This record gives sequence, structure tokens and C-alpha cells, in this order.
Amino acid sequence: MIWYGKEDADKLDSLPDFSHLTKQDSKVKAIALDIAKKSSLFRKASRDALNLKRKLAYEKRTKDIKTDPKVILFSTFDGRSYGDSPKAIYEYMLTDSKYDDYTFVWAFRSPKDFKFLLDNKNTYIVQPATPQYDLVCATAKYWLYNYRIADYIYPKDDQVYVQLWHGTPLKRLGYDIAISDNVMNSQTEIREKYKIDAAKFKYILAPSEFAGEKFASAWNLKAIGKEDTVLVAGYPRNDFLKNYTEADVKSIKEELGLPEGKKILLYAPTWRDNQHDSELGYVYEPEADFDKLREALEDEFIILFRAHYLVANSFNFEKYKGFVWDVSGVADINRLYIAADMLMTDYSSVFFDYANLGRPMVFYMYDFDAYANNIRGFYIDISELPGRIVKTTDDVIEEIKSVDFEGFDFEKSYPAFRPKFNYLDDGNASKRVADAVIEE
Repeated sequence: MIWYGKEDADKLDSLPDFSHLTKQDSKVKAIALDIAKKSSLFRKASRDALNLKRKLAYEKRTKDIKTDPKVILFSTFDGRSYGDSPKAIYEYMLTDSKYDDYTFVWAFRSPKDFKFLLDNKNTYIVQPATPQYDLVCATAKYWLYNYRIADYIYPKDDQVYVQLWHGTPLKRLGYDIAISDNVMNSQTEIREKYKIDAAKFKYILAPSEFAGEKFASAWNLKAIGKEDTVLVAGYPRNDFLKNYTEADVKSIKEELGLPEGKKILLYAPTWRDNQHDSELGYVYEPEADFDKLREALEDEFIILFRAHYLVANSFNFEKYKGFVWDVSGVADINRLYIAADMLMTDYSSVFFDYANLGRPMVFYMYDFDAYANNIRGFYIDISELPGRIVKTTDDVIEEIKSVDFEGFDFEKSYPAFRPKFNYLDDGNASKRVADAVIEE
């Protein structure tokens, strides 16, 4: 057996924890990263050498492995969590008798944290960056990922790589990034990563025609004759936002121990391409003044702070205990959406999904000019955002206090938003995608 099943659950506890691969414990690696930040030649040479070594090892290890048409491999955010569209499709498949004889394998950096999945039928776990993982990649006919698969792994002709990208894009991606203040990747390096990924996938999922157009451009699909790989079918991960119950809301509130009688503000900022620590990885320091927020809002609100999955540093909100909850460890952000009365974000794609709930939002873009002009740039005009843009904590407070939660009407305030971006989020996207990509 090349993956871990229910009978092997105890073995998962003894596996090394790869859940924080962005943290570099070795000072040697940290020094190498410091050099890589300063020298694109060194960075490229070291990456190329490592990828070649891994590619040759992968090919040698898997050259005699035959593809199994009934094995599906799932991964969320490169093995960091259990959520997003891979989770939605997997859970749909568990309910459809058509997949009763399929084997489902999940890749996790910290497998012991997800042992509960082994209670599901035909479900197994494997750990990335191991020989077993390589063997599973070579065995599974279907790879359902919401993030890029490792550069050294290529599908065989009879394998189906489905790129379930993790969000409708506001900020520019791949080939569309005209300027890049990314400390670890130049514009050329970013394009190369997207070029490698595009060469592999058979499908790239888009939640709307708008997103499909942007993905085709970001992955430069026309130039390589792969425009027909774009599958416009809605986001499976948003099925939950259409089908959740009040019991689901109660469950997450009880799990987190949230107090009754207060409104919940979910603060979910994205990462910054130019903020990187050689020992930790990408880092983020909240710019909001939590002292001001607590003084102005704590009688009526609590804040759930959710960091981006690429952010490696931890946060200490002990000073604001009872007012700020760090919920970065909650695997599935959908559960936070349904609990929140309001969303505060910046350039993250979370607002496209949260719009399905028809609740108020505010965009705290304290570094708007730098982000728009020096880091990424945007795909849509900011006038299309379904909420007010603010740049100071005082303005955040003013906006939150001005919201009429009882009388808020999303459709009246933003009549063009959901018809453009969410029209396929109808609660049935998981079935549509599965029907489209799984060959009979």
C-alpha cells in the first residue's frame, strides 16, 4: 500500500510535520534565500538544479507505474489544509453512488491533523515530498488541485490534471503582471511558473466568463493553443454558501467559543509579494490599529482575523483577548463566512465568494497606491467593488458603524455585481465539475 488508510491511522502520528514548509529552520537555507533575493541568476540556477534532480528521481521512481482510472488525488493549497473546491468535489463524490468504486487520496503536509477523513469510504492520505507521494501521483488518473502542482511532476498522456484555481482574481496573475515587486520572483520567473503549469493541465476551472477570460490571459493559453482548457462551471467551494444551515453556523460559533449577542467582523487580508523573511517565508503585519478598533467597537463587535494561507508568521492577539480571535487555523474559510455579519478585506478574492451571502463589506486598502502601482495591479475597476474603500482605521470604524445590518440590501446597493461574478454559484457546481472532468 502506497498511501495510508484507516488501518494505518496510528502511523500518521510518527510522520514528520511538513505543515510549515515555509519556515526555514536551517540557517544555511536562510542564507541561501538571502542570496536568492539579491541574485536572480543564483535563484534560477539553484531552482533549476533542484527541479532537475527531483524530476529525474520522479521519473526513475515511477517509470513502471500504470495509471489507475479509479484513483483521484486531491490537494488544497499545496497540502496545507482541507477545504476549497477540492473538498467540495470530494464530499459531493462521497454522496454519489457513481463513485462508490473510486479511491480518494488526499495529500497533506501534516497528515495526522486530518486523520478524521479516514473514516470516510475509500479515503486515504499521503504526504507530499515523499516517495509515496510520487507513486500516488503516477497512479492517480485525476489530480484535483487548487494550487500549482510541483514543477518536477508532469502528468502522463492518460492522466487528467484539473487546476481548480482558488479564487476569482482581483489582482493580476501570471503573464498579466506588468510590474512585480515580488522579492522571490521576477516577472520572467512568475511567467515561467505559469507556463509550466499551463503545459500540464487538461482543465482550468473558472467560476464565471469574466474569470475564464482572465485565467486564459494569465496562463497565456492562446499562445500555446490551450484556450479550450478553460471550464466555466462555477466554484464548487461556494456550494456550501448556498446550502448551509443554521446548525452549521451554530457549530462554528461553538467550536471557536464565540460570545452571543455580538456582531462578527471577519478580517481577511491577503499577503504582500514584497514582504518576505528568509527564515519564515512570506510574512504579514496587520496595519489596523486594534486599540482604536477595540475602543470603538468592542461593545457591539468581535473580530475574527484570518491570515492568507501563504503567510508563515504567527500573530499574538493576547492583548485583545475577547475582542480579536485568530482563526487562521480554521481550515475551511467558508465556515467563517457564514458566521460573519460583515467582511473586511483588501485585495483578497474572498469578497467575490462572500458576496453570495449578500452581507456588507468594507475594503481596508491602507497601501492602495503602492499595491496598485508597484506590486500587482487590478483586473477590475475599483468602482465595481461591493463596498467602500477606506485607508485609515478611523475610516474603518466610521464605515462599520454606519452599516444598517437589518436593512442592508446587497442587490439594491450593487445590482451588477452578482450577475457578473456569481451567476453560476447555485449550489450545484461540484456536480457540474465532476461530471465534466471525470471520464466515463
